[in-house]
Amino acid sequence: MTDPRGEVIEAAELADPQRQQHLRSVGMLSYILHAVVAIGAVLPGVQASVLLLLVAVLIDLVKRSEADGSWQATHFSWRLRSVGWAGVLYLLTAPLWLLFLVPGWIAWGLISIWFLYRVLRGWSAMNAGRAMPV
Repeated sequence: MTDPRGEVIEAAELADPQRQQHLRSVGMLSYILHAVVAIGAVLPGVQASVLLLLVAVLIDLVKRSEADGSWQATHFSWRLRSVGWAGVLYLLTAPLWLLFLVPGWIAWGLISIWFLYRVLRGWSAMNAGRAMPV
């Protein structure tokens, strides 16, 4: 079966709309927390707490299994992969801060912009009811 936009609606989504609404609410909360952290990383002087990011990741890890079999499962994976890759990139470029201030600032600025892009792209897709690429 397809929705008015022509996207496939899975049987699980038709059977339990409350589950889907709950997952959507959890996803929006997670995207909001990720966005606060991402914006804080891009704007100087607006550093958000790493605790917010840890809360968002914990939410995604705990609720991820509830989304199995739905299009929303791709959003949980998208957010977790975004955080994972950003963390790896931050760690790889950390020595630039110790050796040279400007290259470290540029590298972390670019990583932060990339992370913000990923958060906004995912949030936009969730609002539109679209799955993310796996």
